[in-house]
Amino acid sequence: MTSTTAPEAPAAGQPALSEVELLIGGMTCASCAARVEKKLNRMDGVTATVNYATEKARIAYPPGTEVADLISTVVRTGYTAEEPAPPRDEPPASKEADPELAALRRRLTVSALLALPVVLPAMIPPLQFDNWQWLSLTLAAPVVVWGAAPFHRAAWTNLRHGAATMDTLVSVGTLAAFGWSLWALFLGDAGMPGMRHPFELTVARSDGASTIYLEVAAGVTAFILLGRYLEARSKRRAGAALRALMELGAKDVAVLRDGREVRIPAERLAVGDRFVVRPGEKIATDGTVLEGVSAVDASMLTGESVPVDVAVGDTVTGATVNAGGRLVVEATRIGADTRLARMAKLVEDAQNGKAQVQRLADRIAGVFVPVVLLIAVGTFGTWLGATGDTAAAFTAAVAVLIIACPCALGLATPTALMVGTGRGAQLGILIKGPEVLESTRKVDTIVLDKTGTVTTGRMTLLAVHTADGTDERRLLRLAGALEHASEHPVARAIAAGAEERAGALPRAEHFENVPGRGVRGRVEGHEVAVGRLFDELPPELARARDEAERDGRTAVVAGWDGVARGVLAVADAVKETSAEAVRELRALGLTPVLLTGDNKAVAEAVARSVGIDQVIAEVLPEDKADVVRRLQGEGRSVAMVGDGVNDAAALAVADLGLAMGTGTDAAIEAGDLTLVRGDLRVAADAIRLSRRTLGTIKGNLVWAFGYNVAALPLAAAGLLNPMIAGAAMAFSSVFVVTNSLRLRAFH
Repeated sequence: MTSTTAPEAPAAGQPALSEVELLIGGMTCASCAARVEKKLNRMDGVTATVNYATEKARIAYPPGTEVADLISTVVRTGYTAEEPAPPRDEPPASKEADPELAALRRRLTVSALLALPVVLPAMIPPLQFDNWQWLSLTLAAPVVVWGAAPFHRAAWTNLRHGAATMDTLVSVGTLAAFGWSLWALFLGDAGMPGMRHPFELTVARSDGASTIYLEVAAGVTAFILLGRYLEARSKRRAGAALRALMELGAKDVAVLRDGREVRIPAERLAVGDRFVVRPGEKIATDGTVLEGVSAVDASMLTGESVPVDVAVGDTVTGATVNAGGRLVVEATRIGADTRLARMAKLVEDAQNGKAQVQRLADRIAGVFVPVVLLIAVGTFGTWLGATGDTAAAFTAAVAVLIIACPCALGLATPTALMVGTGRGAQLGILIKGPEVLESTRKVDTIVLDKTGTVTTGRMTLLAVHTADGTDERRLLRLAGALEHASEHPVARAIAAGAEERAGALPRAEHFENVPGRGVRGRVEGHEVAVGRLFDELPPELARARDEAERDGRTAVVAGWDGVARGVLAVADAVKETSAEAVRELRALGLTPVLLTGDNKAVAEAVARSVGIDQVIAEVLPEDKADVVRRLQGEGRSVAMVGDGVNDAAALAVADLGLAMGTGTDAAIEAGDLTLVRGDLRVAADAIRLSRRTLGTIKGNLVWAFGYNVAALPLAAAGLLNPMIAGAAMAFSSVFVVTNSLRLRAFH
């Protein structure tokens, strides 16, 4: 077993660059982010990273360059940019109150309701009635004009800057199909009363003047809007980790004013203010203890499993919980200077610094879209030159655009993701979005936080050692009764363990807390003491105490009538399923590493019990992300499993972050996958399910493009019946959905 401590941060000189973060608007795919980044990096001395998922640009710029110059560069590229408002000026975020997402949902709903009566008659001839084509035009027009407006706007922006994306193909395809339908209805024969669209599974040339493509224009729009909505709903959750972090702090605080306690909002605290923290309350901000003795539970913030005793002169951290007596604290840091705020900044930096995951569809579309447009133009020119028939040439060119419209492509990722995440929820797994799936295939190292992940995260009575001639049940009854009167977390663990093993506990009288040493009192006629209150120990108890401390446990001596009678060993217990989980992770080809803020003895004892060879101990919360980066620098692809606020930055910077659902909201929001049940074995299931979902998405994308590639030559040759094109698109979508549904059988 190897054991290391956290690495020291390397010293670095101050760069002569300023930094700014901009909110980028108008991006619709990863290629948009790449275009903005490319334009910014062309500016002299500017280094920019644009993150499509968080819609932010982190920019370092030299003296002489103004933020206004950076914003104008983004605007000239076709997008919007602005500096984010200060956090304190932002209203509380609500998942429900997202106007952009609500508008997209409204656009999708209206478009789908209007498109359905257009698609059904076109695909099912018995549903066609006299003048049905005019009803289809009435319903399809708002879908193509209003429903597809975001695609048209994006295509126009890209066109002005000489670029083409999936928006270009959707826009050109739907407008071409709709435009030809208008020509056929008003200038051709398609508007005649009694017109019918036959449904023939034959490859033959058709009369373009009597053919309409309204179902294609409306259906493609609705399907692509569905994909965009599902993608946007997942992406909007990117900033929730920061909100979860800041919400950990106390909302109000009792400040001392002229000797009286006055309740004020925590954000109104000033440096030098004195405030009161009662047992069970959160400490409002970083400060120094002026009065009182207590134990502070900092596990959410530091990962330390044992509460820390504090007394006058000790420092305390905001958002930690006072688990013992009343404290009076003087505020030393407020706002952005607090430890909690600095950790929130770490999470933000880690999220923005994540490598962009290029979507498979966007990568292929970068070549596919321009090729399809060239084929359509070439088809029109070839037919016009060979036959001189403008209608036939335009029909063939439109057929190329229709068959190439990415209907199934819009469903390939969201349907597999929906089915995969639905099945995952049944198994206690939440997959945040498709962009995390590729990482599951590549990870080879998995870093496990100790507290709350491998262990239960709460103190437990693990062992009882008695002196010769002492009855264990009697020792537990007397010591447990005395500890039951204390509020200290170690005392509560002893009391709970004693009650479980020895039954109901008697009452303690004349209870006295000896600060820093232990407690004493009278139980069943005996003067009982628990803690460091005995000058001498029998040899067998001294050995038991030393052995427990070597194993990283908290050893508490108990006795009565001035004689030490036993040693109670308390520690953060290892979860029953952790050893099995480590074996499953190894079976997936992953190397487990235990990471903790606890001391080496505690960490190595836990690692031995679950079968982990590599331990990184005594890591400060701020350094956990650095440990992950160091492992990545060694060429490893790292997954991180954690549950505390102190794990949030490491979860965000890891190649794959798995957050325990029993942990804090900050960790859950920063992770890529959430393990709802809090069982480490689910981590292995999560990686298996994610890999299977990624394979399904790839299969869907191969089909979605493959059928287009196979059908394009037929369309270009003028041999593709428009109804067969519509049927092929429908079949392609059905295939994609059916293939995705196979994930429901995952075990």
